[in-house]
Amino acid sequence: MLKKAKAKLEAGDTEAVKENDLAQGVLNSSHQIWLAGLGAFSRAQQEGTKVFESLVKQGEQLQAKTKKVATETAAAARGAATAKAKEMQQMAGGTWDKLEQVFEDRVARTLSKLGVYTQNDVQRLAARVDELAEAVNKLVKASGGKGAVPARTAPAKKRPAKGGKAAPR
Repeated sequence: MLKKAKAKLEAGDTEAVKENDLAQGVLNSSHQIWLAGLGAFSRAQQEGTKVFESLVKQGEQLQAKTKKVATETAAAARGAATAKAKEMQQMAGGTWDKLEQVFEDRVARTLSKLGVYTQNDVQRLAARVDELAEAVNKLVKASGGKGAVPARTAPAKKRPAKGGKAAPR
C-alpha cells in the first residue's frame, strides 16, 4: 500500500498525499505504541522485584495477624470447653451422690424389714454388753465371789462404711 501511495505521490495525486499522510500517521502511531509497550515491559522488570518483595511483606503481616487471631480463638474455645466440662463434671458428681444415697437408703430399709442388724445396732448392743459386764463384776465383787466376768478387751470389728449398712453375722 505504501508503494502505491508513493507512486501516486510522484504523480501529484492529492488523494495519494492524504493516504500517505494517513499511512505515515498509522505507522508512527503503531511505532509509538510498540515503544510504549517496550518501556512498560522494561519498567515492570525493574519494579517487579520491588512489587514482589512488597507483596511478600504484606503476606507475612497478614499471616501473622491470622495466626494471632486463630490462636486467640482457639484459647477462648479451650477455656469455654474446660468450663463446660467442669460444669458437667459437677452435675454428674452431684447426680452420682444422690443416686448413691437413694441406693443406700433403700438397702437399709430392705435390711431393716428383713430383721438384719445394722452396724449402729451392733455397736449399741456391744456397748450395752460392756455396761452389763461391768455391772455384773461390781455385784460379784460386792458379794465377795470369784465368778467375775472379764470385760471385753478387744472392741468389735468395725467396717469402714457409712452408718446404716448391715453388720456381718
